Amino acid sequence: MQAGTALGNLASAIGIRAEETALIAQLKAGSEEAFAWLIATYHQPVYSLIARTLPVTSDAADVTQEVFVKVYRGISGFHGDASLRTWIYRIALHEASNQRRWWSRHCRQEVTIEAETNESSEGQPICIKDTLVDEHESPFEMAAQSEIRARVEAELREVPDPFRTVVILRDIEGLAYEEIAEILNVNLGTVKSRLMRGRANLKARLTPFAEAAGKRPSQPSPPLKSSLAAEEAQ
Repeated sequence: MQAGTALGNLASAIGIRAEETALIAQLKAGSEEAFAWLIATYHQPVYSLIARTLPVTSDAADVTQEVFVKVYRGISGFHGDASLRTWIYRIALHEASNQRRWWSRHCRQEVTIEAETNESSEGQPICIKDTLVDEHESPFEMAAQSEIRARVEAELREVPDPFRTVVILRDIEGLAYEEIAEILNVNLGTVKSRLMRGRANLKARLTPFAEAAGKRPSQPSPPLKSSLAAEEAQ
């Protein structure tokens, strides 16, 4: 039984590898259809990965676009030493790292959106952020509706890198330990150590929030008789 399962997994892996080899050949040949498929398949995972590693989530779209530009320009030099996904994720983390360095160098020179720019007709100060209100939700906002999700995302960004990166790749992206080690160019023990420390750090940050949420009283439902009386009165 186990031998049959192992052979099935091996056949599946060979089939996937053959499909990837064919896709890479099409990409190197300049196939627009192959590149469109690549973007459709990897855009959301790459965007999510980058958004969770940047100090400013709004920069993720531009960085994601730059990643696929690098993929398009660099596919001719891809020799298959790693899987295509591993190679793309490696580029994504590199571009995110470049963006973080740029942000660290320039953010102090930028004007915060909390800065006051003028006064309203009532004499109240107006901040830049008040003039930039967008009534439409971004894709990231639509995916993070709940208070818990938002808090986890916020605390995750505070986890020190490189622990944060391993937590994202393993617990959110669902990558195998071996693939993470290949992406980050570290050994398997380092991946597991960083994951353990990253999880512990995130848990410590979320514990006060979880305890406060547990103590929060639930909204009581109105008594059935009172509700019926109110309906009859109407």
